[in-house]
Amino acid sequence: MAETVDVVVVGMGPGGEELAGRLAESGLAVVGIDARLVGGECPYYGCVPSKMMIRAAGSLAEARRVPALAGRSEVMPDYTPVARRIREEATDTWDDKVAVDRFTSKGGRFVRGSGRLTGPRTVRVGEQEFTASRAIVLNTGTEPAIPPVPGLAGTPYWTNREAVATETVPSSLIVLGAGAIGLELAQAFARFGSAVSVVEVADRILPLEEPEASGVVAGVLTAEGLQLHTGAPAERVSHDGTGFTVSLADTQLRAERLLVATGRRTDLAGLGLAAIGLDTERKFLDPDDRMRIAVEDVARGASGEGGRQVGVYAIGDITGKGAFTHVSMYQAAIAARDILGEDGPPAEYHAVPRVTFTDPEVGAVGLTEIQARERGIDVRTAVAELPNSARGWIHKAGNEGLIKLVEDADRGVLVGATAVGPSGGEVLAGLAVAVHAEVPTGRLRQLIYAYPTFHRAIEDALGRLR
Repeated sequence: MAETVDVVVVGMGPGGEELAGRLAESGLAVVGIDARLVGGECPYYGCVPSKMMIRAAGSLAEARRVPALAGRSEVMPDYTPVARRIREEATDTWDDKVAVDRFTSKGGRFVRGSGRLTGPRTVRVGEQEFTASRAIVLNTGTEPAIPPVPGLAGTPYWTNREAVATETVPSSLIVLGAGAIGLELAQAFARFGSAVSVVEVADRILPLEEPEASGVVAGVLTAEGLQLHTGAPAERVSHDGTGFTVSLADTQLRAERLLVATGRRTDLAGLGLAAIGLDTERKFLDPDDRMRIAVEDVARGASGEGGRQVGVYAIGDITGKGAFTHVSMYQAAIAARDILGEDGPPAEYHAVPRVTFTDPEVGAVGLTEIQARERGIDVRTAVAELPNSARGWIHKAGNEGLIKLVEDADRGVLVGATAVGPSGGEVLAGLAVAVHAEVPTGRLRQLIYAYPTFHRAIEDALGRLR
């Protein structure tokens, strides 16, 4: 017989762990289920270890800028402390005991395995079955998407997981994919001495960001020695035991290692969505603004218990609202409030921030110019280049960047913005507030911008809106 609990959380990534822990602390009987590491991709294979790599690589880049600013320098990269820090500080050598203990100490119960819906209120994991009296939450995340390139399957290619777990830097590296993950890791390894080639099927790197941002980052990467091949789909991959060969239409690339960073994919087929009447072939789940994808009304029983609703919720990457930890955590808070019967604002996605942690960083929020025009918005845009700003001129070496604003001219508010620069992700904060709160651009022009800062370039861009 199924065991009855209050809430079952399937997938204990960042949002799932946060939600399950909060509900357990509130006194509910909560079961968290995951076949992988509690905490999800971010702390073990994504955000945290990759940013440790980027921070270390950035220190090497800064040391190499000394001759342009302050004298002489000699740089001798050593990846050993980076690998040690990832093992010891970030991942506990990919052991989630601390995360499991953190959840169970709040009163939750953890079950290792893959959960599957068997009904509108039931979840099976292995030989166990749980009936939820309040809610089921789905938070199963995404996996690396591997393209069907002939010859690729069966080779010892890397995904981000193998890349952050390596203890040595390859002498040479080919990266398939020039999105955020691919470029962050490509630049980090290049700064540690790898000869890096990046292959992208689109006509520019960072194809989902503004073209101006792509241009700035491409210029920096090329100057650092990376080879960028855009508009160049990989036609074949081979591995001879010592290295990889990637065939493009007009050339062949050879490297010791191959990193596949061509996006992420959901895997909803095994979740048992048919049990709640949903298409089992869908790529994403589409929750309402309270994160519900299904609701069952439970009739009052003979004991007088019942007369309530049991919801199935979806949060995180599987909702298609952005494969970011901060989106998952945002959605987790909304779902938790709904399950607990608390008031709070519904979900909004018009100002989702995102940052690519290359050097320069690319921070963006809301719509790109192309997206805004596709929605029929009467668009005005402006670009201010960072090297021409006061702080950019003072900064000198490593000052590449820009601010781009996308305005809804009819309403006089920003619907999107991009900040590229040494602190692009931090400069983005003010722009995110402007987009989220729909602050009139006329009001933004009245703001006093500190001098000399990188964010002062926002004022320059506002003056150029047309």
